[in-house]
Amino acid sequence: MIPDDSTLTQDGIRASGKGSVLLIACGALAREILALKKLNGWHHMDLTCLPAILHIYPEKITDAVREAVAKHRDAYDQIYVVYADCGTGGLLQAACAEMGVELVPGPHCYSFFDGNDVFLKRAEHEITSFYLTDFLARQFDAFVWKPMGLDRHPQLLEMYFGNYEKLVYLAQTEDAALTARAEACAEKLGLVFERRMTGYGDMERTLKDWAAR
Repeated sequence: MIPDDSTLTQDGIRASGKGSVLLIACGALAREILALKKLNGWHHMDLTCLPAILHIYPEKITDAVREAVAKHRDAYDQIYVVYADCGTGGLLQAACAEMGVELVPGPHCYSFFDGNDVFLKRAEHEITSFYLTDFLARQFDAFVWKPMGLDRHPQLLEMYFGNYEKLVYLAQTEDAALTARAEACAEKLGLVFERRMTGYGDMERTLKDWAAR
């Protein structure tokens, strides 16, 4: 059973202590990872997720990952980190290298869902684009609207988003209701809407590589 998003924002997912491989992941990726585990039969891979709310506080991610690796290292043969750089300014990558664990390549989840090479090629032409994933489409108010204070100070909308032109919804799944929610987010921000079906992108390829080792 996939946990409710409200659980992922607050409590994360705890490791079961079963399996030879542990994935330490961002809670915003939990649904996608659990879906891939089920689809591919990766029963040897266990999952623990840090609270997705860390997405808003990237300066806390590196220490949280360090603590999780230290906590679980003795219980698993191998540990992998399902984060990209995620706004840590290279600190997470350095910490993972120091601890001898791998993480998903890329600057952030928008990039690895789209495919890092593809995202990089588009980056110059999409500098005025704002991105949503499935998770952020579901949790737009909790992770964008309220943290920016737009629920209390709508006049800040122009300051935050005045230079954006387009909202790009990077869809992991075919979900008409979720697409409608993403389109409503674009309307709320006053941006042109574009949907791009990415699936799980480079994250899926990376997890398949880890699972096969």
